[in-house]
Amino acid sequence: MIHLRVLRRARVVSLLVIVAVALLLVRILWIQTVQYDTYQAKVIEQMTTESTVSADRGSIYDTNGILIATNITTYRIFIAPRTIAEEQSEADEEGVQVDYNTVIAQGLSSLLGEGYGITEEFVRKQLEYTYYLDRTIARQVDEETADAVLAFIDENELERMVYMEATGTRYYPYQTLAAHLLGFTGSDGTGLYGLEYSYDTLLSGTAGKYIVARDAQGNEMPYEYEEYIEAVDGYNLTTTIDVFIQAALEEQLKVAYEESGGQNRACGIVMDPNTGAILAMATYPTFDLNDPWTLNSYDTATLLNSGLQAGSEEYSEMKSALLLSGWSNKALTEAYIPGSTFKIITAAMALEQGVVKTTDHFTCTGVYSVNGIKIHCHKLVGHGALNFTGGIQQSCNPVLMTVGLRIGLTTFYDYFNAFGYLGKTGIDLAGEGNSVFHNPEKFAVLDLATASFGQNFKITPIQHIRAISAVANGGYLVTPYVVQTVTDDSGNVIESASTEQTRQVVSTEVCDTISKILEEGVSVSGGARNAYVAGYRIAAKTGTSEKIGDNDDAYICSCVAYAPAESPVVCALIMVDEPTKGTLYGSTVAAPYVAKLMETILPHMGVEAVYTEDELAKLAVTVPNLRYYSLNQAQKSAERVGLTLKVVGDGEYVMSQSPAGGSEIEKENGVIVVYTGDAVAENTLSVPDVSGMSALSANRHLVNSGLNIRIEGTQSYTSGTGAVAVSQSPAAGELVAPGTVVTVSFRYLNETD
Repeated sequence: MIHLRVLRRARVVSLLVIVAVALLLVRILWIQTVQYDTYQAKVIEQMTTESTVSADRGSIYDTNGILIATNITTYRIFIAPRTIAEEQSEADEEGVQVDYNTVIAQGLSSLLGEGYGITEEFVRKQLEYTYYLDRTIARQVDEETADAVLAFIDENELERMVYMEATGTRYYPYQTLAAHLLGFTGSDGTGLYGLEYSYDTLLSGTAGKYIVARDAQGNEMPYEYEEYIEAVDGYNLTTTIDVFIQAALEEQLKVAYEESGGQNRACGIVMDPNTGAILAMATYPTFDLNDPWTLNSYDTATLLNSGLQAGSEEYSEMKSALLLSGWSNKALTEAYIPGSTFKIITAAMALEQGVVKTTDHFTCTGVYSVNGIKIHCHKLVGHGALNFTGGIQQSCNPVLMTVGLRIGLTTFYDYFNAFGYLGKTGIDLAGEGNSVFHNPEKFAVLDLATASFGQNFKITPIQHIRAISAVANGGYLVTPYVVQTVTDDSGNVIESASTEQTRQVVSTEVCDTISKILEEGVSVSGGARNAYVAGYRIAAKTGTSEKIGDNDDAYICSCVAYAPAESPVVCALIMVDEPTKGTLYGSTVAAPYVAKLMETILPHMGVEAVYTEDELAKLAVTVPNLRYYSLNQAQKSAERVGLTLKVVGDGEYVMSQSPAGGSEIEKENGVIVVYTGDAVAENTLSVPDVSGMSALSANRHLVNSGLNIRIEGTQSYTSGTGAVAVSQSPAAGELVAPGTVVTVSFRYLNETD
């Protein structure tokens, strides 16, 4: 009986074994047939390593094809900790006392320490990670240093322990130019700011792969599944930015900011009002695109004066905050109160609605009451009787409040929206800010009164120049853009921009009327006279606003302008945030620099100066080169350009002269001092101080001192302008030779808007 039970049990066990074996065979068959590819891939995955082959990032060009962002070859220095440990062990077993850890740590830290901050302790730490195939010691190493590392490797036979890998590093040939607009990339090549961020996908391309089989020790071995997938380089961008215009804008921003003692950065935009193409965009202070992690001099001073201990957590936090704020594009991201520059828009609304005519008369007593609240004009004593044209040119707040109330709450709000102020412009840059305006349901009469002259709301500079450009181009709201074309390395166009007219906000007739009013406010009588440029008709408006709730007694001073007024090809905005020196009005802080900007870029854009007879009569003249001329020839040449010749010495021929040939001086009372025989120029004259003088008085003082004058800044008139000297070069008291040119800048200091 027992035997039968054992036999039955054995049969059951045998049957179970047979079933298990059958199932195992079926499973093996299933794996080897149906799931063969899946498991094969897993095996390959465990036996292979995959290396990324970087794609070259696309280049960025200005509108004329000038390279402004590219790539250069740098090197990654890395070590193989596992191999180093094995070599160290083998050396010890053979009795050869080579301490590879020390050799490598000391050698690499010596070569990379000064330029890349690599310490011996850091290298030794990386050597401990023996479970890694490689550890990076330094990135973006320049070629000279890389050559030194290569020599170190050869000298110490470290070919299997220390390696170099060539990599592409982003490089900006112009360093600080257009820094806030271009942006920069991180250590991994990814765009972080500006165009580099906005167009990162197109610029970065597609990385390739190199797949290779390795044994358990990480050594490369032949294998049929080795594969190379080629990288696809990124596309190239051609922008609308003009390097010449960009540099001119940045130069004027720097001077405006420094001369006015700005405290919260300055920004500017130059735009084609007809197409929306951004010709220049800048923020000052700027930073070095090739070294963006270093604070600019202003922020460095702020950090050093903070009283925080270097290396402390608070110190690091403040430094990070300063870096972040310094990288932000003020022209794009920050909203500000536009002040009287917005009066252009209110005027356009009023004229389009027919609630005012240019000849309508008003009386400004210096104050205007709205719902019992007194609102002052910037001219506290009032402008007296004036028409609407004069109200715009003199920037009279009561005139604008009067017409603003005529426009009405709903219509004003609708126009504000139609001019694009209630939404982002759609520019092809990330991080665009937006306006801060009154809730339409709570928009009251008092709000309308202050909004009509540009107070108590905020807009971004890019929104504002877009709206001003609409007035300049005949009423059409266009979308600003920075990238003109996207191309591959063969020049094939992948994407291209085109002008996008959103809508016509006001009529061309209204725009022409406003342009004429603004131009006369510059060339004849108005608050924007400091924006005057001889030979060009500039339409401009200045603005000054108080930073309510931000900083007591802090102001924003700005100026918008377009030219030529009758057929604009360029529109510009310059704004200085929190100026502290001099007369704090847009007419003095911003307008003179807009004028200098226009004077520089209009000829570059092919716009020829067209002078009035009055301007021609007062233009500076170019001093002829008289060296080696006979006195008779020199006399005739001087008379030909309307200058007087003064001879020093008893020779027959001119050996030297002052001013030098090619210098520009004012024609009236201009003198060329020529030296003959053995006579030479000596610094015997002390330059008089002409600050605060009119052009007529300054000219007289300098001429009487035996010197010449070159007038800059406002109309080159020698009398009757009301402008006064604000700076001179050479400085007062400096000893110079007779005939030296003293360049004097003049401005209207009685403008208060």
